[in-house]
Amino acid sequence: MQPITIHHLTFAYPGQEPLFTDCQLDLSSDWRLGLLGRNGRGKTTLLKILQGRLDYRGTVRTKLTFSYFPLTIHDPAAFTVDVLRASQPDLAQWQIERELGLMKVDPLLLWQPYQTLSGGEQTKVQLATLFAQDDTFPLLDEPTNHLDQTGRQQVARYLSQKQRGFIITSHDQRFLDQVVDHTLVIERHQLVLSQGNYSDYFRQKKHRDQAALTSNHQLKDEIKALKHTRQQRLQWAQRAEGEKKNNAHADKGFIGAKAAKMMKKTISTTHRLDQAIDQRQGLLKDVETVVPLTINFQPGHQPTILTLDRVSLGLPGRTLFPPLSFTLHRHEQLALTGPNGAGKSSLIRAIRGNFPGNISGQISLGTPAVSTVRQNYHNHGTLAQFAAQNSLPYDELLNILRKLGLARATFTVPIEQMSMGQQKKVELARSLLTPAEFYIWDEPLNYLDTYNQQQLITLIKEYRPTLLFVEHDQHFIDAVASRVVTIEHR
Repeated sequence: MQPITIHHLTFAYPGQEPLFTDCQLDLSSDWRLGLLGRNGRGKTTLLKILQGRLDYRGTVRTKLTFSYFPLTIHDPAAFTVDVLRASQPDLAQWQIERELGLMKVDPLLLWQPYQTLSGGEQTKVQLATLFAQDDTFPLLDEPTNHLDQTGRQQVARYLSQKQRGFIITSHDQRFLDQVVDHTLVIERHQLVLSQGNYSDYFRQKKHRDQAALTSNHQLKDEIKALKHTRQQRLQWAQRAEGEKKNNAHADKGFIGAKAAKMMKKTISTTHRLDQAIDQRQGLLKDVETVVPLTINFQPGHQPTILTLDRVSLGLPGRTLFPPLSFTLHRHEQLALTGPNGAGKSSLIRAIRGNFPGNISGQISLGTPAVSTVRQNYHNHGTLAQFAAQNSLPYDELLNILRKLGLARATFTVPIEQMSMGQQKKVELARSLLTPAEFYIWDEPLNYLDTYNQQQLITLIKEYRPTLLFVEHDQHFIDAVASRVVTIEHR
């Protein structure tokens, strides 16, 4: 066991509010630690600080050498084994094959060009490479992205059997419950370290939030009563002053002295009341809230939005999947599921008219008003420029990003400098604001925190937009899909 000791850690990106202020942490290399928190709270930043990739104030003490997922890939056209060995030159091929065997992954993947592997296959060979290094401590940043359901279970079993620690970030609740035994959660104004998995933390947080809500309700009632009393005192003093001015026949000296005494007493009383109000306002606790989202769904009159009649896709030398047929009607939510590499994203490209291979069969799209969430996107520039480029109302873009949890301080940050979760929120906001009759979302949950996931579930249940989506999170599929179509390998 090796400790990771953090003292007085303070960090902020230039021009932004601090992510960490005087933080103290004691972690152990024996733990399988889940690093959790809303997008933009600093999860990836903390992993970079541990690696010494960012300047910060405070100290981080450890004898550990860290390895990091995802690896940096320099030549994706090379054979996978060469790509991995170039990333970690001290590794032998047999060590990577050993880990792939433990993961139940075919080692023949090593002899394919890296760029031909699916996203899930690339994740698995990278994880095998990290854990093949016996002398490093793995930092795993969102490894569940691009893994299909089978792959997530495969990797979860592999990680849960490891007799060594790691730190992992993910927004897949079921996956985290299987692999972590401690959690470190970056909440709005504190770091919460606890023993147990995600569900254990979430249960504790619900109790804390409920207690905070009860306390806040009582404090707000007290603040309201104190403000009412303060207003009464001010009104009494003003009446006394008015009596002095308006009573021409009374003893103005007596009335003036009375008014001055009343005003002095009022000033003293209101000062004490102000202090009491400030004290109670300081006790109010932040509770994470989820604001309902809106969508610019404009359903037309056509009952049928999309029809596939014996559609199959081909790339040079292979066919992706057997002929596929289905019909999508207005207000339906259809989930496309299947293993990595089966052709789900390729089918979306074919529906959108930009698949580079061969298409057989018939695709009939009944509307041009389509809004997408892309799996791969490269948005850049300021939010104002992004709004103009996509014909979006700038104020509405900012409003929906605030609902998604993007801090106001981030509004001036170029999109390419945002965290991956924040960038995903920009991509999602574009789709929600674009007027559309049909939505096509390719892995919409990647990088989104659990609060955002629940917002999308609530939104889809309320509006019932016509939706075709690819997703590997079973909880989300169960919650929103009216129908599931599974694509199998050829």
